[in-house]
Amino acid sequence: MRPEMTAIAPGTLPKSSPRGGAARARMLRSLLPALSLSLVLMAIAWLNPRAISYFGFSLMLNLAIPIALATIAQMFVIAGNELDLSIGTFVGFVGCVTATWLKDTPLIGIAALLGSIGVYALIGALIHLRNLPSIVVTLGMSFVWQGLAILILPKPGGKAPDWLLAILAFKPPYIPFPILAALLIAAVVHFGLMRTSYGVILRGSGGNAAALKRAGWSLLRTKIVLFALTGLFGVLSGMALIGITTSADANIGNGYTLLSIAGVILGGGEFVGGRVSPIGAVIGALTLALAASPLLTFMHIPPDWQVAANGAILIIVLAARVLISRRER
Repeated sequence: MRPEMTAIAPGTLPKSSPRGGAARARMLRSLLPALSLSLVLMAIAWLNPRAISYFGFSLMLNLAIPIALATIAQMFVIAGNELDLSIGTFVGFVGCVTATWLKDTPLIGIAALLGSIGVYALIGALIHLRNLPSIVVTLGMSFVWQGLAILILPKPGGKAPDWLLAILAFKPPYIPFPILAALLIAAVVHFGLMRTSYGVILRGSGGNAAALKRAGWSLLRTKIVLFALTGLFGVLSGMALIGITTSADANIGNGYTLLSIAGVILGGGEFVGGRVSPIGAVIGALTLALAASPLLTFMHIPPDWQVAANGAILIIVLAARVLISRRER
């Protein structure tokens, strides 16, 4: 018998390479946020090795905590196939309340913050019941939060409560506080959203709302919970920001809207399908916090060009995600 006619025993055929390639693409896609952060850290270490230290990380990641909390807040909305364009001004409103009412009259400040979370829950209910586009509703609310912040604090000022300053000034041994806080935020949200049964339901409202409704779950309730969680983490973000800056300004959080969206997408989230990653979102927030100022400053890029350079970094990462997604498909 000729060699080319030799029979091949069943089960000895080589495995399909497309399936293995898709698995590798999925793994690379999940590791992309960590790879992006690693590249930024390596660039910083190459440009300024002294920055890779306890003090250096504490200084570079000083604003990473409020950015990470705002990113998690945006992530809950995106998990429900919505988008919040008011989270930045909401963070500014919370900052003004924290530096004034929460400092001088704590009961009024606590009531105002809890009421703002309730307003977020009502916004979620309104969007669902009236089938309104979240972009339009939250864009309108951004002006409301901005106006309220200006009424509370017409000019920069106020002072953070002493207990909040003490929390944000905490210096644990060995691990800088921003890194420790980021790990805690990622772990808590990952467990609640990715490891609990109700977390599956919340993500299902964005992934397959029709199947969730047929199973008997209330889409209205899930929408309210998602927006209430957004309000809760927005409050935490505003309080953390004031604890770091020690004073408030009505415009202090305006840039957090785009930063939060970029952090979620950079961390592996998608605008549709309920595909989000709490750990990836926190990593994306850390990447943006490092790339926004320390890396570009070490590269001697003028401040006027830093925003454009930060956007270019985001575009490069997202382009890599598109190539990986095509390979996965």
